[in-house]
Amino acid sequence: MSFRQSRFWILLFVWVSFSVPAPVTAAEKPENKRPNILLITADNLGYGDLGCYGNPVMKTPMLDQLASEGVRLTDFYTASPTCTVSRATLLTGRYPQRIGLNHQLSADENYGDGLRKSEVLIPEYLKQQGYRTACFGKWNVGFSPGSRPTERGFDEFFGFAAGNIDYYHHYYAGRHDLWRGLKEVFVEGYSTDLFADAACQYISAESDQPFFIYLPFNAPHFPSQRNKQPGQGNEWQAPDLAFEKYGYDPQTKNPQERYRAVVTALDSAIGRVLKQLDTSGLRDQTIVIWYSDNGAFMLKERGLEVASNKPLRDGGVTLWEGGIRVPAIIRYPGHLKAGTVNQSPLISLDILPTLITLAGGPLPAERILDGQDMLPALAAQTAPEPRTFFFQYRNFSAVRRGKYKLVRIKPNQPFMLFDLEQDLSETTDLAERNPKVLNQLQQAYADWEREVAENEERRRKSDNGR
Repeated sequence: MSFRQSRFWILLFVWVSFSVPAPVTAAEKPENKRPNILLITADNLGYGDLGCYGNPVMKTPMLDQLASEGVRLTDFYTASPTCTVSRATLLTGRYPQRIGLNHQLSADENYGDGLRKSEVLIPEYLKQQGYRTACFGKWNVGFSPGSRPTERGFDEFFGFAAGNIDYYHHYYAGRHDLWRGLKEVFVEGYSTDLFADAACQYISAESDQPFFIYLPFNAPHFPSQRNKQPGQGNEWQAPDLAFEKYGYDPQTKNPQERYRAVVTALDSAIGRVLKQLDTSGLRDQTIVIWYSDNGAFMLKERGLEVASNKPLRDGGVTLWEGGIRVPAIIRYPGHLKAGTVNQSPLISLDILPTLITLAGGPLPAERILDGQDMLPALAAQTAPEPRTFFFQYRNFSAVRRGKYKLVRIKPNQPFMLFDLEQDLSETTDLAERNPKVLNQLQQAYADWEREVAENEERRRKSDNGR
């Protein structure tokens, strides 16, 4: 080879070496600053209904695995012990007293305004940050024109308006209740699977935008005879495969066995959604938040109370721990240490500010939010500063601060005081033994009631002046 030829090939090699970019390694890839968000709620699932929360019989391998991959919360509260209010407070990040909705919507009210239209919901905040948004499942906060999911920030909706539906026929109080967007649709299938499948399809769709999926299942809400077809029994419903996982006959009449099958069917559906994240290569770019909207109901006269809130006292519609302390799991790969258990008191009101912060948006300056970003508490190695949570539903009132819990079951009765570190089941009233703490928490509750009432009065005056 001549000198001129050698020089040519050397120059060509150098040019190619500097012109062709080297392969980008995984470590060099830019981080996704705005994670995908998958927010899943169960419906009336008990604190003691999962294997990872100590249930020795219930088969919940997918949620147990999620806990091993994320953070399991021991002291997570829902802002209300009933479905409508718990969902309204989740979506707004505000106490029921601020949003004017502190009761369970009736059959007719489900198709009315429900949550007032001036409230701003999670999807509305996230759309401002470039998110595509979808809701698949139970709405239950109002379904009149202007109140429906696709009119309140969601790009897509497939689900039902009311508080619960028959799992197969999709009826509520004698009315068919299944919608896609603003259109009533008739689709065959088990509701848990239908909503999971819709979420899987949404995840699999290619897009340059991050997604926010709100996946509020109606399982394992108890059955109601008013939702059944003529001649249909009032029983928990689940696919045959869920019964077979226990070795149960799908025709069993045992309500405990049937309830377990409903929970296991829910677990399997959630597992499919999580697998879709893996299949789509989105696992590491997605935060998953799962919790139960409120505690399992313990209304014994119905004969359907086969769920477990153990070791907590009582259940839904009360402010005992069984009504408001709920199972919760959060997975955020690369940000939260897998397989950890976190005892920080947190509340569903924290979810909205957490998601806005993750999305890179500003917290609203024009309205009060009652939660805070919970990621620092989840990632902290030390206990955060004690927070104070307030609750009021029907005749119940309660305050949680640090290890202490204040509870009153009627407005004309005295408050009781419990040490939740020593007495998680709320059996021993310490009010007389610890009057200082009692008085401090009573004053905090009175101050909170006054502050909320004053702000609500200012809001009304402002609205009337427009």
